[in-house]
Amino acid sequence: MKHLTEYLWFETPERRAYINITPQIEALVEKSGVQEGLVLVAAQHITASVFINDDEPGLIRDFDDWLEGLAPHEPISKYRHNRTGEDNADAHLKRQVMGREVVVPITKGKLDFGPWEQIFYGEFDGRRRKRVVVKIIGE
Repeated sequence: MKHLTEYLWFETPERRAYINITPQIEALVEKSGVQEGLVLVAAQHITASVFINDDEPGLIRDFDDWLEGLAPHEPISKYRHNRTGEDNADAHLKRQVMGREVVVPITKGKLDFGPWEQIFYGEFDGRRRKRVVVKIIGE
């Protein structure tokens, strides 16, 4: 069985960001040589997410507005977690909604997506370095 593990690093200047990482994942699948298998892409920080959806700017803005409506950053005093000296309780909640990881099938050496699907890194408490693990296994 072939396998490959790589890490992607992100450090966004803004608190929230949505980055299409599909091209990086496609390049890693090609590098792995796996023709039939799976790729796992997982955020390794509790205030970041990996998810699949459409890369349409209006939808990305809708996600951001919707998440901010569900778990607004301010007032930070409304969250018990922020009593620890943090100001990122909202980011933990946003990550919980958007998810930690995705698994995508690899068929004939390519990501086997449905129409319009793309892989995104979602950042909800940026301004520091965070990583995503990419694990590819198969034949």
